[in-house]
Amino acid sequence: MREFERIDDHMVIGGLRAVDLAEEYGTPVYVTDESAVRDNYRAIYGAFSRRMPTRINYACKANTNLAILRILEQEGSCIDAVSIGEVEACMRAGFSSDRILYTGVNVSNHELAALVNRNITINIDSLSELERLAEITSGAAVSFRMNPEVGAGYHEKVVTGARSTKFGVPKDRILDAYSRAVELGFRPVGLHAHIGAGVQVIEPFTRVTDVLVSVAQELESKLGIRLDFIDIGGGIGIPYRPEEGPMDLELLAEEVTSRVINGTSARQVAVEPGRYIIADTTVLLTTVVDLKETPDKWFAGVDAGFNTLVRPAFYGSYHHVAVANKFGLPGDVAYDVVGPICESGDHLAKERSLPRLEEGDLLAVYDAGAYGFSMSSQYNMRPKCREVLVRNGSSNLIRERESIDDLLRHDRIPSRLML
Repeated sequence: MREFERIDDHMVIGGLRAVDLAEEYGTPVYVTDESAVRDNYRAIYGAFSRRMPTRINYACKANTNLAILRILEQEGSCIDAVSIGEVEACMRAGFSSDRILYTGVNVSNHELAALVNRNITINIDSLSELERLAEITSGAAVSFRMNPEVGAGYHEKVVTGARSTKFGVPKDRILDAYSRAVELGFRPVGLHAHIGAGVQVIEPFTRVTDVLVSVAQELESKLGIRLDFIDIGGGIGIPYRPEEGPMDLELLAEEVTSRVINGTSARQVAVEPGRYIIADTTVLLTTVVDLKETPDKWFAGVDAGFNTLVRPAFYGSYHHVAVANKFGLPGDVAYDVVGPICESGDHLAKERSLPRLEEGDLLAVYDAGAYGFSMSSQYNMRPKCREVLVRNGSSNLIRERESIDDLLRHDRIPSRLML
């Protein structure tokens, strides 16, 4: 969990007081520290690239703000995209097509054609997708996503590599998939697997790398296919709780790259971090608008709900909460932090010991950069909030707050209902 500067009991983000950011931009608002984004990218790229040629494919589903994408483009990152919308966003941010790998699931023919038109390399998810792609193009470089039967993650909903999930070509069909790709005129260049999200231990990554290496060896010995890259996917977790420690990146990189170097002829390893790069760079600032004492507990009502940050309601996820204008003061009251959504599950945090709150206090919800804004919604007709980028004492608005007009712009009332 990232440490923030404190000045006179005020939280400081990127050289600016949180209360001043809230005053200027309103709440709720996502605030991202540009320097932290760059530092995180450099940390993971450095750990792997010191050992072998490395391609970092930022899993942009975590956060697709154009300014964030532009920062990572400048750093030299590549992209893992899962929709044509993500591809388009990345290209608008400056990524060339050769720096984007598309790894979709249940991909329509329309989307396949759009990818081909943009010269995007496709990580094929099924034999059906392979056959349908062959009706659109041939001769292209392709990769395959394999289901490695190695799954891990912080919640059952984010485990992707288990045998029972919808993702990837089954392991026992993967050689058939590559053989068929060659028959259809494609040029296989890579092999990919993804175990799940928020993994905090190294062992599942070494297991999936062992599976990938074994399959790569079979591809070379049985089909004569020498791969350009082995892609271990993403899923590297971060410490959301104060007592948790970070992943040992150096050990992870050593365990993975040594296996790829010693076991295959692949020239490059690919890694797809999303959460690791962006999660702890961002806080969600939200204002206490209501305080309610009930026979059972205290509720701190804030202006951000699960429409703004859905992870606690959807996954039961933990996000640390601090009082930005009473930063560092000891907690003396246990609060449930709840939002304005008309659902009993609208919790951002439960039973958190905080300094005694007053209406108007500013709360900071930590580690909100990954799957915060990108999973936000307009439920209860509430517009999506602003996003702000800070760096060395300056700030920039990187996404406007939506208006009610924005929410209604695409609605249409048939003329017959107006009579």
